[in-house]
Amino acid sequence: MATDYTHTMPLAAGDGKRRLHDLHLDPLLITALLGLVAFGLVVLYSAAHGNSDVLVNQLVRIGAALGVMVVAAQFQPHVYRRWAWVIYGVGLALLVVVFVVGVTAKGAQRWLDLPGLPRFQPSELMKLAVPLAIAAYFHDRPLPPNLKELGVAVVLFALPAGLIAMQPDLGTGIMVAGGGLAVVLLSGIRWRLVAGATALAALAAPLLWLVLRDYQKARVLTFLEPERDPLGAG
Repeated sequence: MATDYTHTMPLAAGDGKRRLHDLHLDPLLITALLGLVAFGLVVLYSAAHGNSDVLVNQLVRIGAALGVMVVAAQFQPHVYRRWAWVIYGVGLALLVVVFVVGVTAKGAQRWLDLPGLPRFQPSELMKLAVPLAIAAYFHDRPLPPNLKELGVAVVLFALPAGLIAMQPDLGTGIMVAGGGLAVVLLSGIRWRLVAGATALAALAAPLLWLVLRDYQKARVLTFLEPERDPLGAG
């Protein structure tokens, strides 16, 4: 792995693509990302009934996020591997702190309002920390991982996802678990194992329904049948 990661990406034709390559950005990934952002902005503009202030506010956030992405892309992978466990540990500790001194709003205790810092959700940090930690765990081990290593990886994403779901924030919890699961799927495990795990998850789905809150059940039912309550949950 001594090869410089800046030379592992294929050179693309065109000045624009070459500039993206110089910034360590994948042209295909950027194109897909910007397409998704554009679609989201159209939906947001429609949902906000043409309120341009909402759109401008979102554009400012997107611009800031893109800036952070460009800066983050300039660091080599070994830097993230070195800090992965620190970021994961800090994020997990903050999730526990939320239950002690977290700010409650709209029936959910998800935010921290610490002195000198803007209010934030530790669960957002775990969207990055979980994939980094699982990738760092797999890095020094032969792939595909064995059952014991897969079990450790499941614990690594299930623990924070469970804490987040208890806030309650089921949507973010699912996203955190999904980020960790994506790394597991990319580790080279057999598709037969993936199919078996998917079947078990499907069988366990009714049990999950029993622990969902009423508003969470309403979201699922409205997703399956949008016309059932257009002026309420819809």
